[in-house]
Amino acid sequence: MDIRWIKTFIISAKYENFRKASEELFLTQPAITKHIKKLEEDLNIQLFERKGKTVTLTPAGYKFLPFAKEFVSKYEQGIDSFESWKQGYNRKLTIATAPQIASSFLPSLLRAFIDENPDIEVFINVIKSFEIGDEIRDGKADLGLSRILPLQANLKIETIHEEPVILVGANTYQDSSNVVESEALSNYRLITHNHPDYWDSLLNDVKRHYPTVRTMVVNQVEVTKRFIENGLGVSYLPYSMVKEEIIKNNLLEIKSEKVSTPTSTTYVLTKVETNEVRSFITFLREALKEN
Repeated sequence: MDIRWIKTFIISAKYENFRKASEELFLTQPAITKHIKKLEEDLNIQLFERKGKTVTLTPAGYKFLPFAKEFVSKYEQGIDSFESWKQGYNRKLTIATAPQIASSFLPSLLRAFIDENPDIEVFINVIKSFEIGDEIRDGKADLGLSRILPLQANLKIETIHEEPVILVGANTYQDSSNVVESEALSNYRLITHNHPDYWDSLLNDVKRHYPTVRTMVVNQVEVTKRFIENGLGVSYLPYSMVKEEIIKNNLLEIKSEKVSTPTSTTYVLTKVETNEVRSFITFLREALKEN
């Protein structure tokens, strides 16, 4: 029995349509038909009832479907485990992280963690902060790094890091030490909503002091930074996200006058604390203290 026949059967059963199955599997319809016919011959029973171009599962097809799904799942898990073993891994850690974290302090810390734990295979899933709680709750990730508190119950939540949010602009001023908030917000658009947590309250505070400020919504931090560097605006961003650009003099920190800048918090989300999860949290906590 060929594993490809079983995969074809599962997708065909999902649609009860060989044409749709062929599109998802990137196979021709004759190939789909051949796979199903071979599987039926091997099982010595009909899995689909065919009426012209319409196909429906037979009672045998319905009975076989859960076994087929379990078989493919176990097969794929086994192959993944075997590939990890071939690469020298014997442990695994899946991390769901917000884009703002993945593009700031995580890469350098992750490199150091991997160097210290070469037997742990690390998987990174970059998703929106409000989706991370679901990933942990559903067991799709072992650990989550989020910029917002999750709504899901039964998760362990720990504040792992807090940092200042600063106003940054392009380093185009001759004397950047004298650049202040009022000048920046009068001369440039304020790029907003590139962080999932603090913008609603922060924008209200900004408009209270600078009611004529012009705004531009950009929902990606990396795009925001490029826009700022090209003179399209200024923005309030967590320090870790702009640290390298400030060091390289591509961006500059602008002095605050009236606006009360918030802090940005990083939360660690877990459901089951494995040894790998505990090792990473301990490492992360110590590394962020040093930074």
